[in-house]
Amino acid sequence: PLWLGSVKSNIGHTQAAAGVAGVMKMVLALGHGELPSTLHLGEPNPHVDWSAGTIRLLAERTPWPESDGPRRAGVSSFGISGTNAHVVLEQAPEGTDGSAGRGTPAGTEGPRPLPVPLLLSAATGPALRAQAERLHAHLAAHPDTDLADVAYSLASGRAALEHRAAVLGTEPESVLRSLRAYAEGRRPASVLTGTAGLPGRTAFLFPGQGSQRAGAGARLYRDDAVFADALDEVLTELDPHLEVPLHDVLFAENGTPEAELLERTRYTQPALFALETALFRLVRHWGVRPDLLMGHSIGELAAAHAAGVLDLRDACALVAARGRLMDALPEGGAMVAIEAEEAEVRSAVGDEQSSGLVAADIAAVNGPDSTVVS
Repeated sequence: PLWLGSVKSNIGHTQAAAGVAGVMKMVLALGHGELPSTLHLGEPNPHVDWSAGTIRLLAERTPWPESDGPRRAGVSSFGISGTNAHVVLEQAPEGTDGSAGRGTPAGTEGPRPLPVPLLLSAATGPALRAQAERLHAHLAAHPDTDLADVAYSLASGRAALEHRAAVLGTEPESVLRSLRAYAEGRRPASVLTGTAGLPGRTAFLFPGQGSQRAGAGARLYRDDAVFADALDEVLTELDPHLEVPLHDVLFAENGTPEAELLERTRYTQPALFALETALFRLVRHWGVRPDLLMGHSIGELAAAHAAGVLDLRDACALVAARGRLMDALPEGGAMVAIEAEEAEVRSAVGDEQSSGLVAADIAAVNGPDSTVVS
């Protein structure tokens, strides 16, 4: 099974250093052959189905299970502002000191150094070989260059183009031989080549009601002219359908009567449509072109307008009418998501309707085992 421990709960909330702290922690765990426990663990999250799959929380220190291969561990840090960095660590081979490129040269006493990957990339195959030629010339002219430093520089500071090569070596002489052979059109075993996969497609998702908040977009409206112009154009089309100008509702101070209107559906949905449409135009201005457009609830209409299905005037009229009609529904209703199949829920709701006990019906089918009743 895959055992999970929390870096932050073991060490403390280290903010931006959580990833480095996690690397240190797992390097020690790999070396000692022991999985650290999750400190301060109370009841596991009841919203997670712990019976499915093989994921477990570590309630106590556990010996690392033996296997045919080396121990491996993943460290993930979600960091500040949603930054997600992930690294996979592997147990060092027996008889090494764990260094890369800084060990004793082969043929002398001491641990054998680990091979260092020098990464190259270029737009074409010939250009990739030319990169190898230039790197060979640089290393030949600077024989004292540390391979580990070169490897880090290439991995972190070079463009990741389509054609790729990794030149493996433990000391400068072998790396120079490999670079020379590859530059001349040969394929030594120490050079791995390949091409990057085709880039994925870009999808935009326009969210629905529930994502609104007072003052959303106010600073962007103040600081970015493209966003401000786009939002003003949408508000001009929406305002004739509303009793209070939407600008006053969107950017009202939190806690004011105008800000409270944002929770009224007749204003919530136009506000979300306006913000989503203006944001879409802003990222289009930056050069981002989506391949797919999706929307949830009122976001469906924002996606339809972005796709060109509805022009702005018709979209605004439809959005305002939708919000106004939904706002006119009786108050006091409720919805609940049930972990059950649609057929099972429909049968139960039908029994309740026939008995006259409750006025309920299926509102949405979120998935094979998730049905919403209102």
